Amino acid sequence: MDKKQIKEALETCLQDKGKKKFKQTVELIINYRGIDFKKPENRLNLDIILPKGRGKEPKIIVFADGQPALEAKQAGAEVIAGDQIPELAKNKNKVKTMANHSEFLAEPKLMAVVGKHLGQVLGTRKKLPTPLVGNVKSAIDQAKRRTRVTTKGRYLPVTQCPVGSEDMEINDLVDNIETVHDKLKGKISDHNIKSVYVKLTMGKAIKLSD
Repeated sequence: MDKKQIKEALETCLQDKGKKKFKQTVELIINYRGIDFKKPENRLNLDIILPKGRGKEPKIIVFADGQPALEAKQAGAEVIAGDQIPELAKNKNKVKTMANHSEFLAEPKLMAVVGKHLGQVLGTRKKLPTPLVGNVKSAIDQAKRRTRVTTKGRYLPVTQCPVGSEDMEINDLVDNIETVHDKLKGKISDHNIKSVYVKLTMGKAIKLSD
């Protein structure tokens, strides 16, 4: 991929955005070849911080107690205390809705509790929490800019991830896509990338020129 190819594909993609009642996400789709995703060591599960952000910030939910919980609230996150997790797990529909629109962080001491009670719902949606370590505000800011590149099942040679929103500057979207590609190169060689597409939530996929 080069900058010109990415920009041209994005321009075509954004031309057809129309007027929707919501802000559409710009998604990056990559198809692979020559990789056996049945082998666990070949599967992708990468968290990547987008330098220009996601355009529309996801809701951040933090599982925490005490001082980390207080700092998370001050940073604008929703906080769920450790003793509230089992009760939350009883409402699977609520957890599913949260997972669709949120990113999760958890104090290390609560990771096992979250996994036990919420892992079945969050895990299948690739939304298990990231450990909350270091500066709480910085961790939350990074979570707002994080995208996750994961393989779909054991057999489908494709990944799809958000890289921004329709109202962002094209050059910022290009920077985000290049960052995802650069991170992927640490795991996947360029010759294993069969094709790359960009699309809006409600739009058609536009292939980057070969």
